[in-house]
Amino acid sequence: MASKKDNQLKTVEPVEQPASSITYANEVIATIAGMAVSDVEGVAGMSKGAGKNRNVTKGIRVEVNAEDVACDIFLLIEYGRPIQKVAFEVQENVRRSLESMTGLHVSRVDVHVQGVSFEKENSALNAGAQHARLTQPDAEETETKAASEKKETADK
Repeated sequence: MASKKDNQLKTVEPVEQPASSITYANEVIATIAGMAVSDVEGVAGMSKGAGKNRNVTKGIRVEVNAEDVACDIFLLIEYGRPIQKVAFEVQENVRRSLESMTGLHVSRVDVHVQGVSFEKENSALNAGAQHARLTQPDAEETETKAASEKKETADK
């Protein structure tokens, strides 16, 4: 027969683990966010609105706390693209990238559209104009060719 002492629950004290943590520099978070922004079609570039101008992190301001992160993204949208759609895709891509790479909760991703870029349209127009110049012969070249043809006809 089991004694009363055997039926009592035994309490086990947990073994204390040394405290450890992972911290992220703001630059790391900004780099991840910048790469996520660059993957979205319709983003023409980053704006200088965030302060420091560094390659991938230009146009990004982050606030990192112990368990969450907040981002402000300052960008330029390509002309002709639906701004709300591009901005939403930026928010989602940044959120997804930061949460999957760092494990931090992204409390907000605010997109600040600072302008519209016409660079793509301008470069297309310039390329068309350049092509037109290459395919049209010079006036001098045309006159020389016409004179040669006239002389050949006269010689026959």
